[in-house]
Amino acid sequence: MSQFDDFDHESHVRRAIDLAREAANRGDRPFGSVLVRDDAVVMEASNRVVTEDDVRRHPELHLAYRACREMSAAARAETVMYTSTEPCPMCAGGMRSAGFGRVVYSVGGDEIGEFVGDAPPVRSAEVLDGVTEVAGPVLNEEGRAVHEAYGWGDSD
Repeated sequence: MSQFDDFDHESHVRRAIDLAREAANRGDRPFGSVLVRDDAVVMEASNRVVTEDDVRRHPELHLAYRACREMSAAARAETVMYTSTEPCPMCAGGMRSAGFGRVVYSVGGDEIGEFVGDAPPVRSAEVLDGVTEVAGPVLNEEGRAVHEAYGWGDSD
């Protein structure tokens, strides 16, 4: 049994989905993430690629960056990232460097292709293999609803 098995996965994924919805309402793409340690949210972020005009402002990558600056490697290993959508290869690479204990997502990378028209070339579990455990989907219908409401293709 993992130290993360007793965490309130649905509550944390739901917060990530709320952040994704907030991002979409702000004019960014619908992605949100939270970092959780000891079953409590310690950091959160939502996509800001459009509003910050910065391709790096995916929430997973931004949280990995912040965690590396603000937390020890041991603390990061005891941290779970909950995210509205499975991390893209860029974000998974940043997360690999951060060394989180687990990532839990709502919408899979295979599913995101349905919305954006192109699935990622590599799934996060491949990038994170041997470093971070990948679990999901959790609250998949709720996560998919945010992408369905966003209207991919209408704004790009």
